[in-house]
Amino acid sequence: MTEERLIISRKTNNKFFLMIAVGVVLLIAGIIFMAAGGGAGHGEAAGHEPASWSKRLFVNLWLNNVYFTGIALIGTFFVAVQYVAYAGWSVLIKRVALALNYFLPIGAGVMLIVFLFGGHDIFHWTHDYLYDINDDRYDPIIAGKSGYLNTAFFLIRMVVYFALWIWFSMWLRKEAFNEDLNGGTNYYHKSIRISAIFLVIFGITSSTAAWDWVLSIDTHWFSTMFGWYVFASWWVSGLAAITLTVIILKQNGYLKMVNANHLHDLGKFVFAFSIFWTYIWFSQFLLYWYANMPEEVIYFTERLSGNNGQYAWIFFANLIVNFVFPFLVLMTRDAKRQMIMLKIVTIAILIGHWFDFYLMMMPGTLRTDAGIGFIEIGTALVFLGVFLLAFTKGLTKASLVPVNHPFLEESVHHHV
Repeated sequence: MTEERLIISRKTNNKFFLMIAVGVVLLIAGIIFMAAGGGAGHGEAAGHEPASWSKRLFVNLWLNNVYFTGIALIGTFFVAVQYVAYAGWSVLIKRVALALNYFLPIGAGVMLIVFLFGGHDIFHWTHDYLYDINDDRYDPIIAGKSGYLNTAFFLIRMVVYFALWIWFSMWLRKEAFNEDLNGGTNYYHKSIRISAIFLVIFGITSSTAAWDWVLSIDTHWFSTMFGWYVFASWWVSGLAAITLTVIILKQNGYLKMVNANHLHDLGKFVFAFSIFWTYIWFSQFLLYWYANMPEEVIYFTERLSGNNGQYAWIFFANLIVNFVFPFLVLMTRDAKRQMIMLKIVTIAILIGHWFDFYLMMMPGTLRTDAGIGFIEIGTALVFLGVFLLAFTKGLTKASLVPVNHPFLEESVHHHV
């Protein structure tokens, strides 16, 4: 089999830089608008000081970084699952997943900086007065969680998560690239062992990262399913990103040996895990709503009827875009084999799950001061541009086809 090397044209890179530039301009416009008092309306109506532009910026940086870091991490997770499952069908698309994790070091840097400078704006539990029994603002529930929720331990966990994720991602890439150069099955068997260890670590760290970075925003609320919920959202977003990239590469003359059967399998993954995400969503919602315990249902009342009801439309749109739409469109065999159908659905899912994370974070941080404005759109565009620069650079590092993979022939002749 011959190598397939991706060449990113200067025109394509310029598009990514233009995306970042437009995002920065929108960000600056949003900040000027808020600083001049244009964003104060919601806060005054709610009877409290409106959120500052810096708080809104920090929350948006956190939201986008958690979302894109999750997609990058899923790239490594996808590859590890394929190795451990001895999967042959996915060999031709593995390099796409493996390149997603090039964003992880950027995600690590951004997350550390945002927490150090904007942690108080995002996480209520970071305020010292909550733990002072002599202060009127003392909170016994939050104080009871101080063994886990404290700044030093939080930062240690963050560094450990990223160090492990980046290390295992680089390790798997190194073995894959060495396999291209030298051939043989040693690299393949070593990758299986590395993947098995990574999956155990991922199982623990993906859940605890979800508790740290998302769940602890609503410090009084708890959910035994939340780690699964965040994973499901990351997983289906990552699958959508892999599928969309495969289609775009194929449309541009790359991945020539990828055929409708590979797309069908990717479509089945996207279809199945959209249902899995909905199952977790519904299980969490149903159990809490049915029990009707105030400390549990507050999470949902804030998103349905609280905060002047401003999140209700996102709450229902979330279900339509992330479940109803992919379920109905991808139900047939033919739809899973058509590029245009898969393209539409995967783009919708990527946007829909960005809104899913928006809904997880905004009510607990900005409350009635949130919105979809210049700052939100600008931050998302900057992150998307940076992510695409890192991702496409990763795709150019090696052949898109793993030329010496022992299951390459099986993948080429894959049929379902």
